[in-house]
Amino acid sequence: MSCDLIFVSAEPSGDDLSVAVIRSLRNKLPDIDIKAIGGSALESVGLSSPLDVSPLSVLGLFEGLKVYPQVVKLADAAADFIIDSAPKAVVLVDSWGFMLRVAQRLKRRAPHIKLIKLVGPQVWATRPGRAKTLAKLVDHLLCIHDMEVPYYEPFGLPCTVIGNPALDRLEAGDGEEYRRQLGLAEDQRLLLILPGSRKSEISRTAPTLADAATRLVERFGHRLKPVVLVSKSVAELVHSANLSWPSDTHFETKVEAKADLMSAADVALACSGTVTTELASQGCPMVVAYRMGPLTWFLADKFLYQPDYATLFNIAADKEVAPEFLQDQLTAENVAGAAGELLTNDQKRAKQIHEQFEALERMGLGGKAAPEIAADTLIELLK
Repeated sequence: MSCDLIFVSAEPSGDDLSVAVIRSLRNKLPDIDIKAIGGSALESVGLSSPLDVSPLSVLGLFEGLKVYPQVVKLADAAADFIIDSAPKAVVLVDSWGFMLRVAQRLKRRAPHIKLIKLVGPQVWATRPGRAKTLAKLVDHLLCIHDMEVPYYEPFGLPCTVIGNPALDRLEAGDGEEYRRQLGLAEDQRLLLILPGSRKSEISRTAPTLADAATRLVERFGHRLKPVVLVSKSVAELVHSANLSWPSDTHFETKVEAKADLMSAADVALACSGTVTTELASQGCPMVVAYRMGPLTWFLADKFLYQPDYATLFNIAADKEVAPEFLQDQLTAENVAGAAGELLTNDQKRAKQIHEQFEALERMGLGGKAAPEIAADTLIELLK
């Protein structure tokens, strides 16, 4: 049976974006018929995925090679499901490697289906040649930044700039209510730890964040309450005995608590990614951490990645607003030291929060929400 749209996402951040755009579409067109491939977050809009995409939550060139057979198998299965469902259009969300393979199969087997890419590859930061590849495969790109458009113009790919979806993804959280539910005293500080959403991030970055949290609790004692925000897809890994979380750590897995928790936190230790923009939008100062596989890092550092910073709002500000500790600089001592300064120096903490908001304004905070722009564009493309 045919439908209007099929969304395809391959990791939690992509699921969140799919959900936001689907909600906006349904507000504008209540009768629109939508199906989706992705993770458990789709259940929040009444959709279930016909495929288990959890093996796709990997990062890095060599990590990706390890699961390549699964990627191919899932791309084939996704194409089969899409063709059987006969949609008017397919929205391929982020996740370059997997979406590239799905698009190739659909272009070959069902060229009549319109393909829309939601979030393009970071051609402005690494591998600009991907612009030409994408232009050959999809009919429209919904991109985040104005600076992306010139990369696609030579190849004739229509683009619509929607802005950064993370800026408006979360409503203003109720931090006081979250603190009340957690039973925190007025003089207690909340340390939020975000260890990542991919298995590779949990294995490489989370151990250092856990050690840093332990150091901070040893320093501040009962005055500091550690809370780990983790998606259900990697919760078991985060609970692993190999990670030395402080003994009184609270683990939060409820998606609906995300904004309140971020608003409640006094400081966050964050694995680099979309979550840093979400934290900044809730007024939470943070220390950013990341570690790749050594060969992937070598290639990215020497040949592929161009910006001076990993965090988007640091790039927008053109300075290190939030401290970043990457690769060899990522040690428990460094992370705990930077977080400790934010916990003890109110002036420094306030300054970072202010500068984070200034950077978000440069990124488009306060304008029309990205899911709204995406939904309006999709409706036009369906006509």
